[in-house]
Amino acid sequence: MKKRRICIVTGTRAEYGLLYWLMKEIQNDPSLELQIIATGMHLSPEFGLTYKRIEEDGFPVNEKVEMLLSSDTPVGITKSMGLGVIGFADALARLNPDIMVVLGDRFEILAAAQAAMIARIPLAHIHGGETTEGAIDEAIRHAITKMSHFHFTAAEIYRNRVIQLGESPERVMNVGAPGLDNIKKLKLLNRADFEKAVNFKITDLFFLITYHPVTLSKTKPEKAFRELLTAIDHYPEATIFFTKANADTEGRAINNMIDKYVENHSRRAKVYTSMGQLLYLSAIKNADIVIGNSSSGISEAPSFHKPTVNIGKRQQGRLKAVSVIDCEENAKAIIAAITKGLSPEFKKELRNTRNPYGSGNASFKIKEYLKHVSLENVLMKKFHDLNCDE
Repeated sequence: MKKRRICIVTGTRAEYGLLYWLMKEIQNDPSLELQIIATGMHLSPEFGLTYKRIEEDGFPVNEKVEMLLSSDTPVGITKSMGLGVIGFADALARLNPDIMVVLGDRFEILAAAQAAMIARIPLAHIHGGETTEGAIDEAIRHAITKMSHFHFTAAEIYRNRVIQLGESPERVMNVGAPGLDNIKKLKLLNRADFEKAVNFKITDLFFLITYHPVTLSKTKPEKAFRELLTAIDHYPEATIFFTKANADTEGRAINNMIDKYVENHSRRAKVYTSMGQLLYLSAIKNADIVIGNSSSGISEAPSFHKPTVNIGKRQQGRLKAVSVIDCEENAKAIIAAITKGLSPEFKKELRNTRNPYGSGNASFKIKEYLKHVSLENVLMKKFHDLNCDE
């Protein structure tokens, strides 16, 4: 019996962490063949050459698509996308998958989706239907939805939005967020084991910070991030762990600021280019508060009943748990949000936090669907019109 070839594309450390258990599910299924294309930040020395982590985890990388230029200006990102389309065209011609799987909303994934569309390869998209009104990712995500044939959303409201975009309801499944599978399946580290793993003594107050550029903002990322650094200086007793920004427009400017801050505060601050899922989720588990504008503060931190200070508009429009505190991009507002998150009253409320993105097991559901779904005439998509009473 011929195995169904499922090709997964990954371009960032965070995205790989969300896809890990789906890759395991496919790899362990005797009727499926896993193919992996690594691209973007995975292949960059600047971002840690994280494709090596994929291989260390026991996954063979079938193709590497080099596309990331050293420039993170809008012109540089656009040129990177062009290189990506060319590279994915060659990779897909060699691999000839039955289905290609992509996740999210980054420019690397848009390049992959375009190549798959022209190659007439059925495309499955994870995390469609979401909104991030402060980032160009918003438009990229919805564009990928329209190029895709199968959709796996993280909440029912997002499933409805994908259908609203004209996708057939029978091809849109609400499976929850696959990132929560890590929380369910990984044996996360307690405080003592975490300190040993990172070789760093953590004080009684521990901040985990991940901040990315707000790509549609008129404010320079450096200015907004400087406000965050000013705010955390208000807590000189806190241990601070930074994870670096992605290769978004002007992300390098933020990373340079992080490096300088850690250099000047080396006794209480540490920076990671890539922590990996075990360390990162263990950091959330042991942190007192998660700060920044990363989606992990929205989708994963609530499962730990930890407060998230969500800064600015990058995640505006996303479904949020009661543990998420939104604030403006200025030091005064950030300090006020941190103070609220650390207060005994707010911590008491967190005990009843319900994560709106599910409770895990999304990867198995996705694998089972991809394994059994018919691919006959799948490329002939019809626009699903909503009736007036819908």
